[in-house]
Amino acid sequence: MPQTHRAAAVVLCAVAITTALGLSGCAAPGSTSALSSSSASQSPTASESVSATPSPTPEPVTTTKKITKKEAIPFQKVTKKDPNLDKGTKKVTTKGVKGVRTKTIRVTYVDGEETDRKVVKNVVTKKPVDQVTSIGTRTPPPPPPPEPEEPEPSNCDPNYSGCVPISSDVDCAGGSGNGPAYVSGPVRVIGSDVYGLDSDGDGVGCE
Repeated sequence: MPQTHRAAAVVLCAVAITTALGLSGCAAPGSTSALSSSSASQSPTASESVSATPSPTPEPVTTTKKITKKEAIPFQKVTKKDPNLDKGTKKVTTKGVKGVRTKTIRVTYVDGEETDRKVVKNVVTKKPVDQVTSIGTRTPPPPPPPEPEEPEPSNCDPNYSGCVPISSDVDCAGGSGNGPAYVSGPVRVIGSDVYGLDSDGDGVGCE
């Protein structure tokens, strides 16, 4: 074989060997080190490949309970006319009483915390009583006349006009009689002259 052809064959063979070594990973020492480093960086370590088992998430605990609440219901105030009461008169004839409303409430808790509150029952357990005030419409009657005053007991004898005292005996003052009672005249005899004061019988005594 000529020398020129032998040299060309050697060069081609070297190129083929170099290409084969590069494809199979058998490259020059520097290239081999780089490939090894790349492979090492891509391979997971033992600590990375083993992961801890995650703990399960606890399910929330939901509970409910019912509570009862009572509320006062205010009473209404009303008025009405009353013909049995005088005009201008007001009187509370029915006293107001508050009512009672009872509510049942359902309370929901999640993990012990209140999350919802709902009224499930609402009942009036006691109805309120209206307060009634009566207003008089009657015209009052006139006041009764005053009662007559009773006359004071009189110590005068009704048989005479002018006060002749009532006694066991009455004589004219300044006369000769000895009483025990006396009267100053004149006095008119309008009944019986029980004390004998009209001595001349003219109807006038103690002249």
